[in-house]
Amino acid sequence: MTTKTRLLLKLAGATGALLLSLGVAAPQEARAELRIDITRGVSEPLPIAITSFAGSGGRDAQMGADISKVISDDLERSGLFKPLDPRGFLQTPDQLRTGEPRYQDWKALGAQALVAGNTTTGADGRMKVDFRLWDVAAGQYMQGLSYSASPQEWRRIAHIVADAIYKRLTGEDGYFDTRVVYVAESGPANARKKQLAIMDQDSANHQFLTDGQTLVLTPRFSPTSQEITYMSYFNKKPRVYLFNIDTGRQEVLGDFPGMTFAPRFSPDGNKVIMSMAQNGNTDIYTLDLRTRRQTQLTDAPGIDTGPSYSPDGQRIVFESDRGGTQQLYTMSADGSGVKRLTFGEGRYGTPVWSPRGDLIAFTRQRGSSFAIGVIRPDGTGERILTESFHVEGPTWAPNGRVLMFFKDLPSGDGRGRNAKLYSIDITGANERRVSSPVDASDPAWSPLIP
Repeated sequence: MTTKTRLLLKLAGATGALLLSLGVAAPQEARAELRIDITRGVSEPLPIAITSFAGSGGRDAQMGADISKVISDDLERSGLFKPLDPRGFLQTPDQLRTGEPRYQDWKALGAQALVAGNTTTGADGRMKVDFRLWDVAAGQYMQGLSYSASPQEWRRIAHIVADAIYKRLTGEDGYFDTRVVYVAESGPANARKKQLAIMDQDSANHQFLTDGQTLVLTPRFSPTSQEITYMSYFNKKPRVYLFNIDTGRQEVLGDFPGMTFAPRFSPDGNKVIMSMAQNGNTDIYTLDLRTRRQTQLTDAPGIDTGPSYSPDGQRIVFESDRGGTQQLYTMSADGSGVKRLTFGEGRYGTPVWSPRGDLIAFTRQRGSSFAIGVIRPDGTGERILTESFHVEGPTWAPNGRVLMFFKDLPSGDGRGRNAKLYSIDITGANERRVSSPVDASDPAWSPLIP
């Protein structure tokens, strides 16, 4: 019997706490060595069997089936896993609930990993979910976890389980227990309605955050709290705002004389960095959210905008036309040591530093073609991941493995715009549409939900 430790995870906005029990795996010499090597990209996804989570019947059984479906969908979308058709499974969820897998049966199906679980509802109405992961090829148990939460949190539990499986089999943190905020677009091209919207990374639990009465652009998540910073036109005056997701409270950020735009939080969440335009020039400023002190970082002719911090907060990447064309530059967090980063043909913009610190994503425009690419912070290793008529606005998953962006597609109805969200692996593989109920642009990926 494995030992267990208990951790308490706080659910933002939940009705109760989510309790997690971590089943410690067997000693090192007995552990299976099944691992997906994703450092060089993956050409063939790992076949994995994910059974319906067993339940005592009725509501528990249906919730168990729903949870396993979300886990399967999360892992499949990553491009690293190939969930097998459950119609071919030779063991039932109830059999796996009380006994060991028949490894030969699962090998015959081509499975390399197996996931099974249970769902039960306690007398207090709380739901308990257990899952177990096995290495089929080695015939060994790998990991087990147990969660307790209100039934309304079943989707979060599914995402957390998917994150745990992802991490155990890849060695990297998952990114499924996250949300995406974006600009929801609707209406004709000459009267476009733009409002903030938020949804889970798998497009579930969608809701609008603003009413669309004023234009909104470039929403960005705080790395430490349930806040968003964005630009909005209020009384025809562009200003940077803060929006608290939990309370719905909005406030204008700072009392700047000119228009402010392109905001983004510092890694510690204590500052917002943004651009301010006045007297025909655009420079980069920071605003300390605790003291409300403003600090100017750049002072060069032209337009300096689109700033993004490195994850350690020591450096900043931004776009500027100070050299005659729109290119990317880096500088220290105090504005010193400005260095040009890109020298390629075309215009470079919307830079955003990876959470790992190893890459900077960008949009490149060359003629009538747009592309999403990445480059190392020293200016080497530039790679284009995807190219189209119009792609723009990359944002990183919190593990630095996946990017999301938006793409304009032919509308075919005279609206002039048909913007949709897409995700792509940093290898340039596994480009996928991310569904949304309306047109979508300017996505921003949240950190893991606290």
